[in-house]
Amino acid sequence: MSRESSNNGNSDSLVQFTSMRIDEDGGDGDVDEEEAPVGLGFVEKPEHEWSLLRHLFPSKAGGTPAWLDPINLPSGKSYLCDICGEPLRFLLQAYAPLTDKESTFHRTLFVFICPSMSCLLQDQHEQWKHHPDKGSRSIKVFRCQLPRNNQFYSSEAPKNNGSDKPLGTSAPLCSWCGIWKGDKICSNCKTARYCSKIHQTIHWSSAHKGQCRSLEGSKDTTPKGDSNVTWPEYEIINEDESEFNTEESTTNEDGNPLITEYDPEFDVKMPELRKALLTTDNEDEGDTKTWESFRKRIARAPDQVLRYSRHVDSKPLWPMLSGQPSRHEIPKCTSCGSDRSFEFQILPQLLYYMDVKNDTNSLDWATIVVYTCEASCDGSLAYQEEFAWVRFSWLFLVMNKEYQLKASQLSFEALQCISHKKQVCDIKS
Repeated sequence: MSRESSNNGNSDSLVQFTSMRIDEDGGDGDVDEEEAPVGLGFVEKPEHEWSLLRHLFPSKAGGTPAWLDPINLPSGKSYLCDICGEPLRFLLQAYAPLTDKESTFHRTLFVFICPSMSCLLQDQHEQWKHHPDKGSRSIKVFRCQLPRNNQFYSSEAPKNNGSDKPLGTSAPLCSWCGIWKGDKICSNCKTARYCSKIHQTIHWSSAHKGQCRSLEGSKDTTPKGDSNVTWPEYEIINEDESEFNTEESTTNEDGNPLITEYDPEFDVKMPELRKALLTTDNEDEGDTKTWESFRKRIARAPDQVLRYSRHVDSKPLWPMLSGQPSRHEIPKCTSCGSDRSFEFQILPQLLYYMDVKNDTNSLDWATIVVYTCEASCDGSLAYQEEFAWVRFSWLFLVMNKEYQLKASQLSFEALQCISHKKQVCDIKS
């Protein structure tokens, strides 16, 4: 069936799947995902300006985060890209409460990413080179949860009519990005706040230098972010995958392609690339079959951007057979020591809606798989860091050293083709 337009408020959030337990002995290996219910996330522009405010507990992508705990935000170096050192950009958040614990009455997962593709490539290299929990990360996931009775929100359900208000105040945010806590204050106006020296420097040269004196003494201590370091903002609407039939479509509602077809001509025109990518015929065949299965499953609803299933039998939908993490490669919860299990994955279709440019350093991925603490422990921090496994398309894997690929194995034209993300190239081998 075709997807209908979103409804008002949050009744189509990801809540309906979050009460399902994860099997501690499970993993990504043997259970067919067909057996587990899956919630599909779609992005749509919010119907009202107030629809994505934090006290309405939204699931959203782009813009700035609707922090669940608005005071105790991630701090230290946790909000920085471990590779380039710059503050991470907000990608999305999923409201996913659990009913089996009082402390998880409200529960939201936040995903942040560095916009540099070179950092993301290094991130994946670290995943393969070291044990994942010791690697440098350019993508980070934070889990925040609250009991029903808390200092920030009413214990009653929101009315979703524009009249709802949060309790108390929130921490001042960075005047440049509007994402992270602004714990550094401009020494002149004492009004502008920043999450980092980097953002303070950029804001001063781009705008604040001419505004500083006029802001002196202002009572507005939480100015809205002035930069363009956020992606377009959307509400994430959830629908059950079972509501879609198996008729395939590879375009979105506007008729634009969202899924790349596998082109066998690529193997003919770039045989040395395929040889470098895949070491055995079995891997070649396995990856091709897995990609075809991935493509067909996604084609049921090609504009889905997120797949959610915290179920005993759930597992990610992988685009390739190779490159999947084993159970021991998923680090245990750093707070309680429990295993982490699959909760949701982010699909590359989101990049289309984020208007990500197609240049040599633009973001790209085949899937981002998020693993969270099976116990959903309370921990000592308001925002507990979880784990994300990044998987690129097979074309991008040529840039990963763990596939034992050297530039000398490819022609100059082949490397140019890869760097410009062209799927089919007329190259003389």
